[in-house]
Amino acid sequence: MEVFLIRVLQFILAISLLVLLHEGGHFFFAKLFGVRVEKFYIFFDWKFSLFKFKPKNSDTEYGVGWLPLGGYCKIAGMIDESFDTEQMKKPAQPWEFRTKPAWQRLLIMIGGVLVNFLLALFIYSMILFYWGDTYIPVKDMTLGMKFNQEAKSYGFKDGDILIGTETKAFKDFSADLYRDISEAKRVDIIRNGKKMSINLPGELNLLGMLKADPAFVRPLIPAKVDSVVPGTPAEKIGIKAGDHILALNGSPVDSYNEFIDLLGRRQDLLDTAASPADSLKARTVTIVFGHESKKDTASVILTPDLKLGFVVSTIAGLYKPVTKEYGFLESIPAGIKYGCDVLGSYVGDMKYVFTADGAKSLGGFGAIGSLFPPMWDWYMFWKMTAFLSIILAFMNILPIPALDGGHVLFLLYEMITRRKPSEEFMIRAEYVGFGILILLMVFANLNDILRWLGYL
Repeated sequence: MEVFLIRVLQFILAISLLVLLHEGGHFFFAKLFGVRVEKFYIFFDWKFSLFKFKPKNSDTEYGVGWLPLGGYCKIAGMIDESFDTEQMKKPAQPWEFRTKPAWQRLLIMIGGVLVNFLLALFIYSMILFYWGDTYIPVKDMTLGMKFNQEAKSYGFKDGDILIGTETKAFKDFSADLYRDISEAKRVDIIRNGKKMSINLPGELNLLGMLKADPAFVRPLIPAKVDSVVPGTPAEKIGIKAGDHILALNGSPVDSYNEFIDLLGRRQDLLDTAASPADSLKARTVTIVFGHESKKDTASVILTPDLKLGFVVSTIAGLYKPVTKEYGFLESIPAGIKYGCDVLGSYVGDMKYVFTADGAKSLGGFGAIGSLFPPMWDWYMFWKMTAFLSIILAFMNILPIPALDGGHVLFLLYEMITRRKPSEEFMIRAEYVGFGILILLMVFANLNDILRWLGYL
């Protein structure tokens, strides 16, 4: 419960900040060009609001709604999500959005997206300035990688040390490494101390690589016991720190990765167990452990969640991370480059949304909230906030009616053709766009529910 609350608090704080500044971008340009803003709300106030106030001599009501699906800036003389058609029937006023030149209306509409994008670049820059960039270089992972059968079909072997592609060297082990491999026509590796290359088609399915089980590639972790949890099956059969897991049910274990894969097959048996006896059989395994010179064999019943009860070294424990520090002036271009790379990767991955697996991978509030760490970590909080800011900027600029991008599209049409779309058309487009957004939101959050129930 504590983990859930921490994630919820981080999510609400991040979204509140992003919505506030996004709507603040619209507000700034509206005020700059003399357009009246009637309402400025964080979250939606359908039927009622949690808090609201209107300063003396101000045209704007400020408030906090109860529905955390975004926020809005109600601009006078504009057809938006408020669907205030009565206002549009009245004579146009000089302080209304509709009476302003198209270029001013365009800046008002892109103000939110602009602020979100600049905010992301600023946060990334400050992260680099304050914390630097700490990572474990892939080339320093001297134990190499563990590959699945698809990767091995292209020529990779367990223990290969990844160096880079024909375009650039690998940095750290992250989604970017998968992306680089998926686009590469050549991957350089070190195998048994010798440098060599593996040719690839240059168009591997990134989503398939990320969702594969076992994973396409992951750092190889030795099956060496670092510590034993008291009272667990591992302690009962005499496994001690320093021992290696050598075999499971007769299958050789060459790494902790392999051990986890073999346990995964037991999970399949456990999931299909029709009786307590079947469950007990799935949980009963034969373990060979110790060293090549001294081996012990024992039959043991695993815990209900198929745990043996020992801990191995993490990647951070196996390798020494490096930190690149940035001065204030250095951090700004580095943060801009980092943010642009994140945006480019996100946009490039959008093509997978239109596939069956991509649609299933869409997530709603639950998926977004789960991206935050289970403990309060300001570094990860700001990194996730910057990432969400970029997503919010990109999604809002999509040419969908009811989003900023839809309004921008119609404004560009007006600027090119010198003709305004009719108000009736704009109202209908707003309804269509709003309907699309509701359907997408329902679909994404339904995916979260199905994942939670184990159907996805």
